Amino acid sequence: MTRNSPPRRQRASLWALGGALLGAVLGAVAFAPAAWLAQAVQSASNGRLLLADAQGTVWNGHALMVLTGGPGSRDAAVLPSRLEWRLGASGQGLKLDLAQACCMAPDVSLTLSPGWGQWRVGIQTGASKEIGQWPAGWLEGLGAPLNTLRPAGHLRLSAHDASVMRKGQGAALSGRLELDLLQTSSRLSTLDPLGSYKLTLTGDPSGATLVNLRTLDGALQLSGQGQVDAKGLHLRGEARASSGQEAALNNLLNIIGRRNGAASVLSIG
Repeated sequence: MTRNSPPRRQRASLWALGGALLGAVLGAVAFAPAAWLAQAVQSASNGRLLLADAQGTVWNGHALMVLTGGPGSRDAAVLPSRLEWRLGASGQGLKLDLAQACCMAPDVSLTLSPGWGQWRVGIQTGASKEIGQWPAGWLEGLGAPLNTLRPAGHLRLSAHDASVMRKGQGAALSGRLELDLLQTSSRLSTLDPLGSYKLTLTGDPSGATLVNLRTLDGALQLSGQGQVDAKGLHLRGEARASSGQEAALNNLLNIIGRRNGAASVLSIG
């Protein structure tokens, strides 16, 4: 009996140590600080989207959304109200509920489903399909050339059966995202507004994300096509003035692209 006591005590000690370690791990996960999520967002966006002054935990927290020009940039623009999130288990993955008084539409959430070496992020919206609306001036935080153009108006983002599959360093869009630039103006032109525009991103079966830019209305006519790949956005198009607005838009057309007669050639990426 005496000879068996030490091993029993050792096993009991090991069980106690294992329980303490498991409790510590679960506690660390349960109370993981919001700063961890902020760091992940900063890394995924190459430093262009920040969750500043993040408070709470990874599971339930809030922060200020800031756009910047990336590492080393002095440009930054912050939204007026805090983004709130709640992360929890759902089905075979996680569900991230989002809310923001100034800008986010109701009932917006992301579903995160893990796979073999990949993640699928689904975008869930209400009946309107709208994700949110933001002031166009927020884009100035991205730096040149937007900090020179100083756009005004507002942005509206909507999702149509949209999800993103992320594998390694690459990502592929399924479905469609639409970004409306509404009642847009710029300090480089006396015309206000310049017009309204729609940028559509559509997932292609080949894995590419196709991009289309068109004018909804206005004096400044924009059009273009391209795609998004691992290196970013590639867009080719043109800008021109509607009939009778050539003189008012001449300076702006000289700045935003290479002139080719009455048109200005747009080239991104």
